[in-house]
Amino acid sequence: MKSRDLLRPDAGGLYCAAGDFWIDPLKPVARAIVTHAHADHARSGSGDYHTARENLPILAARIGEGAPHSGHEPGRPFDLGDVRVTLFPAGHIFGSSWVRIESDTGTWGVSGDFKRAPDPTCAPFQPAPVDVWLTECTFGLPVYRWPDPGQVVDEIHEWWQACRRANRPAVLFCYALGKAQRILAELAGRTVEPVWMHGAMRPLVDAYRKAGVEMLEARLVSEAEKGEKFGGQLILAPPSAAGSPWMRRFPGHSAGFVSGWMRIRGNRRRRGYDRGFVMSDHADWPALVDTAEAMGASRVITIHGNGEALAGYLNGRGIEAESWNLRATLADSSASPTAGST
Repeated sequence: MKSRDLLRPDAGGLYCAAGDFWIDPLKPVARAIVTHAHADHARSGSGDYHTARENLPILAARIGEGAPHSGHEPGRPFDLGDVRVTLFPAGHIFGSSWVRIESDTGTWGVSGDFKRAPDPTCAPFQPAPVDVWLTECTFGLPVYRWPDPGQVVDEIHEWWQACRRANRPAVLFCYALGKAQRILAELAGRTVEPVWMHGAMRPLVDAYRKAGVEMLEARLVSEAEKGEKFGGQLILAPPSAAGSPWMRRFPGHSAGFVSGWMRIRGNRRRRGYDRGFVMSDHADWPALVDTAEAMGASRVITIHGNGEALAGYLNGRGIEAESWNLRATLADSSASPTAGST
């Protein structure tokens, strides 16, 4: 970290003193810029929220509407304090964005979470030049390389049909925000047959539909007729449902999990899934490297993940790079957030 850094980690997370705001703060702060509505980036309790306009209904569904929420058009700058902020599509999930901050001392970009693979539920990542690029690296190791998403959806559909022939329920575990909707949208291009879903997914699926995202029809498992065994049916469920009493509804089921973590076969075996499908809403190793170079930054800072490997690789390619551990900063600090705290 350098003395003239526009952003720095503190007890609240990633803080911009010139604009008096935190990006995806780790705890309640006075003013937050939220890149997307996943729980590790969007937390309740802050005094004021700024996010992409499309993210407003998703964010409200996750954290409520207790504090002011300002929605901003993608690519349209707005001023906070002494800096100019622009939110660009991040391609992660619906309404996701990355943050570009312009100041007299330079231009910084913060990725939030992002991906470069096509996704029918959200706008693609939009690059823009920055001097310093803070990149997520959830999958920041060379082993993480994603297959074509269309191929993975074909594999999911084929597994479902194999379960149908065996009259077995096909329970597909996937995250309730982003992944479930992406699966429903991708499957809509292959079938018109309805599927079932866990009740925890309902509000977010409804929010996507209200926003105009076309998806396969999904019915609530809780609304199925008494005695339904779901033989040959596809059921979407959050990972938290695995091993719960809710699973007793699906005797003899086959279990699959769709995630980038399934790139490592040992993860599937340890978690007890019959099938693992490799599809992520994060950038893989080639996309992390390509994006760092495409942003034109002379300095890259890795956050959120396996940052040391990526930073070392970029340094070897002539790009100044380092890692910041934001969560360690919060854990090690007993101080309150600095300027403007609540």
